[in-house]
Amino acid sequence: MTPVRVDLSLQELLAILDRAASGPLSAPDAQRLRAAIDTLAWLTGELERKDTTVARLRQYLFGTKTESTSRVVGAAAEPVGAGKGSHKAARRRHKGHGRHGAAAYLGAERVHVAHTSLAPGVGCPGCERGKLYAQSRPAQLLRIQGIGPLRATVWELDRLRCNLCGEVFTAEAPPKVGAEKYDATAASMIGLLKYGCGLPFNRLERLENSLGIPLPAASQWEVVQKAAGWLAPAYVELVRQAAQGEVLYNDDTTMTILGLSTPSDHEPQEPQDEQEPTRTGVFTSGIVSTSQAEKIALFFTGRQHAGENLAQVLAQRAAELAAPIQMCDALSRNSPDALDTVLAHCIAHARRRFVEVAASFPEDCRHVLETLGKVYHNDKVARQQELSAEERLRLHQEKSGPLLEQLKRRFVDQLAEHMVEPNSGLGEAIGYTLKHWDRLTLFLRVAGAPLDNNVCEQALKKAILHRKNSLFYKTQNGARVGDIFMSLIHTAELRKVNPFDYLVALQKYGEAVSADPAAWMPWNYTLARGRLTAGVSSSG
Repeated sequence: MTPVRVDLSLQELLAILDRAASGPLSAPDAQRLRAAIDTLAWLTGELERKDTTVARLRQYLFGTKTESTSRVVGAAAEPVGAGKGSHKAARRRHKGHGRHGAAAYLGAERVHVAHTSLAPGVGCPGCERGKLYAQSRPAQLLRIQGIGPLRATVWELDRLRCNLCGEVFTAEAPPKVGAEKYDATAASMIGLLKYGCGLPFNRLERLENSLGIPLPAASQWEVVQKAAGWLAPAYVELVRQAAQGEVLYNDDTTMTILGLSTPSDHEPQEPQDEQEPTRTGVFTSGIVSTSQAEKIALFFTGRQHAGENLAQVLAQRAAELAAPIQMCDALSRNSPDALDTVLAHCIAHARRRFVEVAASFPEDCRHVLETLGKVYHNDKVARQQELSAEERLRLHQEKSGPLLEQLKRRFVDQLAEHMVEPNSGLGEAIGYTLKHWDRLTLFLRVAGAPLDNNVCEQALKKAILHRKNSLFYKTQNGARVGDIFMSLIHTAELRKVNPFDYLVALQKYGEAVSADPAAWMPWNYTLARGRLTAGVSSSG
């Protein structure tokens, strides 16, 4: 039988043993000690079983991976959104089972096929009375072929040699050959696979070798490093425009830069922070700036924390703009005192604390998770109805405000009446929530304030994917190249723009980008490219 989960720290267990040495155990101490012994016995039995898996032990020790209310506290907590039907019905697959129609393949080549014997306006060969007219939507046949990520072309130029003087005459290369061995499409594909999809250089090298295109990992790095020089002006402009956002989300994750973690005498090191001279950690900070539902994603890798990187971004903010809303978790490094922002804290982080102790306090945590589920449902309704920031604020004040006020009173009463021990898992979750209550519920008072920091955590998955597959950056310069590519790629994805096409355009028209980077953002670069190509066509 699986023992009931009880949160018991090592310090508490040692204190119980000390009290046992000096006298009889109290009932609560005996109960906690029994729980520890039961857990040890259960783990021993599980390890002796042949069918025990690491996943089973991890689920017991650390809880379920999925944090949905139904998985955490059971199916009884399902009716959160009234009128939405059962959980199973709500999650029923749509017709098609994930397959996409031809219209979804935006990058596909479109080939028009005309009817061989009929045309609009001719008589109908079927009924022989009516006339045919063209339909607005043609019939579509989707065919998919496999190609390599990179394609190489070897131009073989004829050479003629004089038998008397020995001079060699070589045929001229066609204009489309170009002067560069690696063109903009090659650099864009390598960068997209590496920094957008998490494919390390060595794996790409093996893939290309199997397709007959041997491209060493070192050569790939040289290609993307050179391309980053053309992309840098757009990245700098992206940072400037992100500073003007209405809401900025920030967080960070650990990263490794070999040049910083294993310093050498011949490689210069960046200066240490004066206030924190012993800092040795390396982080990738993610910052997502939103303005009127449009998003910009930025990445910064180095010794600085997310709050310090955000401060550098906001240094470029226009003086006439009001302080933006900042969303992050409650870690002090995410919101240093120097930041001039309206601070909001992530309610999902507070919710997670109740998820972690739900096995020990199922009924109390069920109430919290169901209440927060209703708040999230209200926010979903606001998005579906495309409410303005002010309308969304009024909706939350009307429907979410009373729910959260009731939850707060419940927390206060539980602690005041000693219904929950402050040092228990539930007590610590309640204490955290009450301590940060005003910032967790900023969306009830400030228009446009978000509920959580999920959009930034989703952006950081780009960096986490790189860390899991490539493990590290070799140098600070390598990290900078990665930040440039990730920022441009993920911003393009957030704007529903083809990132490969965007990276190609930035390199192909690099001089124009450097002259006016604001005209070459993911959301407007097609207009700038169109003007340039039209100018070339007219002049030609």
